[in-house]
Amino acid sequence: MTAQDSGRVALITGASRGIGYGIAEAFVARGDRVCITGRGEDALKEAVERLGSDRAIAVAGKAHDDAHREAAVERTMEEFGRIDFLVNNAGTNPVFGPVADLDLDVARKVFEINVVSALGFAQRTWKAWQKENGGAIVNIASVAGLSASPFVGAYGVSKAALVNLTLQLAHEFAPAVRVNAIAPAVVKTRFARALYEGREAETAASYPLGRLGAPEDVGGAAAFLTSDQAGWVTGQTLVVDGGLFLNAGVG
Repeated sequence: MTAQDSGRVALITGASRGIGYGIAEAFVARGDRVCITGRGEDALKEAVERLGSDRAIAVAGKAHDDAHREAAVERTMEEFGRIDFLVNNAGTNPVFGPVADLDLDVARKVFEINVVSALGFAQRTWKAWQKENGGAIVNIASVAGLSASPFVGAYGVSKAALVNLTLQLAHEFAPAVRVNAIAPAVVKTRFARALYEGREAETAASYPLGRLGAPEDVGGAAAFLTSDQAGWVTGQTLVVDGGLFLNAGVG
């Protein structure tokens, strides 16, 4: 059964699969319409078909390309006439290991995609709709941005910057727009498979809740943060980690 139309619209980046698609599913399930972005046209087309072509459109392109950001916002406004919610999910992690010997060109790429693109999308949705009409933004950060990350150092530093960008935008965009972040631990997606593939049971055993995350776990959190029930919540980072950080205690 199709959910009743909420009248609200979301632009979700990096949403042809994985966490972004899980968020799109959650929004469509509650009646929102969505524009999803990603690099692959075929994957986006398949995602739109699953979400429902009456509820979803797609714009292919690279998040760090400003022309793509402009096109995604313009297409959403042309099709739906509004952008209530922005979810910055597009991200990259092209390198594993510490930052001591990190190629600085790689570092620039990580920040360009994980941080600068999120700011660029936020600026455009703010000017196109949210400044005058309100709304909410959710940035998908990571637990790697909340502590040292020996295996994904560059990624963690970029996600820490995204958490602080969330605070800055929440301050600047208030009271019209609420801005929050979600910091997931390892979620079972193709993007994260290097962190668990071949040893999922062992990895999951380190989580108090006994399993890795699923895209719908983050989808539910994003749906809450963009709902009226979260109307007094802004500038926060919601940790969605299956209890992983509980293991940091003494004993």
